[in-house]
Amino acid sequence: MADCKDYGFMTRALHEGWNCDPATGALGLPIYATAAYQFHDGAHAARLFNLEEEGFTYSRIANPTVKAFEDTLASLEGGVGAVALSSGQAALAHIVAALCEAGTNVVVSRKVYGGTLTLLQNLFSRFGVEAILVDGDHPCQAEQAVNDGTRAIFTETIGNPVINVAPLEALARIAKRQGVPLVVDNTFASPALCRPIEWGAHIVFHSTTKYISGFGNIVGGAVIDGGNFDWAAWADKFPGLAKPDAGYHGVTFTERFGRAAFAAKLRASILRDLGGCPSPFDAYLLRMSLGTLALRMKRHSENALEIARFLENHPQVEWVRYPGLESHPQHDMAEVYLKDGCGGMMAVEVKGGVDAGRRFVDALKMIHHAANLGESRTLVTHPASTTHSQLAPEQRRAAGISDGMLRLSVGIEDARDIIADLERGLAAAR
Repeated sequence: MADCKDYGFMTRALHEGWNCDPATGALGLPIYATAAYQFHDGAHAARLFNLEEEGFTYSRIANPTVKAFEDTLASLEGGVGAVALSSGQAALAHIVAALCEAGTNVVVSRKVYGGTLTLLQNLFSRFGVEAILVDGDHPCQAEQAVNDGTRAIFTETIGNPVINVAPLEALARIAKRQGVPLVVDNTFASPALCRPIEWGAHIVFHSTTKYISGFGNIVGGAVIDGGNFDWAAWADKFPGLAKPDAGYHGVTFTERFGRAAFAAKLRASILRDLGGCPSPFDAYLLRMSLGTLALRMKRHSENALEIARFLENHPQVEWVRYPGLESHPQHDMAEVYLKDGCGGMMAVEVKGGVDAGRRFVDALKMIHHAANLGESRTLVTHPASTTHSQLAPEQRRAAGISDGMLRLSVGIEDARDIIADLERGLAAAR
């Protein structure tokens, strides 16, 4: 569909990225199960490989089915381009590889996903990239941590698993002032509920395994370029983007690709070399899922608010953390950044500590105990023993993760059925 930018979110989710097959008129997006592509002639091949013309050379770098998903997601997030990856971890790794080199660092909220911290601290540290951890809820800490070696500030729209809401505008102002991009993991909110680029973020990424998919049937990731960071103004910090690239015979990405320089660099250099590409079949499923994203997120949000209120008033529950509750410490920010709903994620502490939490989980019948989130089905997990178990106890405490805390991913089932199962678990926890 031509020029969808003026259409609403749902319309773009259904029509952006793909119109019909020009050869057959078929409306359905094909799964282009191919590794390579026929060139018109030698000159055409040379132009593609020299980045002089847009097109397809090899499916590790670009594929038509994948591109349909990328273009749709970029439109929904308000970016100038997107690159799909094989997982959320791959998305993060490719971003860091594009921005950093030995001797540089990233400033990171310590309340982000444990896998993010593990990747940065245990792997990228071996290549000379340091992760400086701060309390992202207090932007002044981020600004104080930035130094000459800093190449990005990382946060999450909604923190995993403590469900804090990031002060996006304050962090964006700091990032702009310090000459580094603000990188936001928008997995928990999705573009249906929050679009961080509208609040000043420069790069957004997702584990598309979660709400973007919605069904737990694929593993994927994506990076969206906001097109709003002036890489050329900070050329010494980001030479791979703003200075001639020896890997492409002196191409300067900011000159060749303008506002979409980061997305182009990520694809043409980092994805080409690291190879974290998704399969066309996964991209096909993700493109279909985007069509129902807004509907699903509305239902997730409605269910979660009802269930959060039920849990907050239950005598067996120590506390509930959900941005839609007035008791949430950043409820005022949620009303600004999450006007269309706060999603399906919440943190809960059952009275009685770890043993009570274990009895609660084991008694559930409908709700699945699984290390995933954002599915249409309700899921629960115990972060201290699963998703954040690689962190030291003191690291978990610093991130606000108590040993008895449970992460609840509220699905789109009938709310009364979810509540009935929770009541069963709470009765067992006594």
